[in-house]
Amino acid sequence: MSKPRFSVFSDENFMKQAYYQAKLASEEGEVPVGAVVVMGNQIIARAYNQVERLKDVTAHAEILALTAASDAIGNKYLWDCTMYVTLEPCLMCATALKWAQLGKLVYGAADDKNGFMVQGREILHPSTELAYGVMEEECSSLIKDFFKALR
Repeated sequence: MSKPRFSVFSDENFMKQAYYQAKLASEEGEVPVGAVVVMGNQIIARAYNQVERLKDVTAHAEILALTAASDAIGNKYLWDCTMYVTLEPCLMCATALKWAQLGKLVYGAADDKNGFMVQGREILHPSTELAYGVMEEECSSLIKDFFKALR
C-alpha cells in the first residue's frame, strides 16, 4: 500500500506570503492588504495595495494580483487558481474575482464594514470555493495597528 501524499504547502503558508505583501504595503503608507495567487502549489502572482502610490482607487491588492496572475497564465479565467488575501475583499474586488471565475478564495481577517460578505457570498462566482479565518488574528492586528497609528 502506498503512502498518502501530503503537500508541504498549506493555506497558512500561502497566507504568510500574502501577509508579507501586506507588510510591504504598510511600509509604504498604504492600507496593509496583501494577496498572492497560487496555481498548482506555486505562487504565480503577488501584490499589495498601491492606491496611494498609483493614485488609483482601483489599485487594490486583489485587482493587481488578478492582473498579474492572468498575465502569468495567459488567460482571463483563473479556474485553477486560489487567491490568498489578508483582508476580506471589498465589493469591487469580489466582483472582479467573480468575472475571473477564481477557483478558490481564502482570506484572513473579516471586514465587517466594507467586505463583500455584507452583501452575501453570492457576489462570487458560483463555482468559487471560499475559506476564511486563516491567520485571522495576525491579519486583523496588522490592519488595526495601521489605522491606530494614523489617529
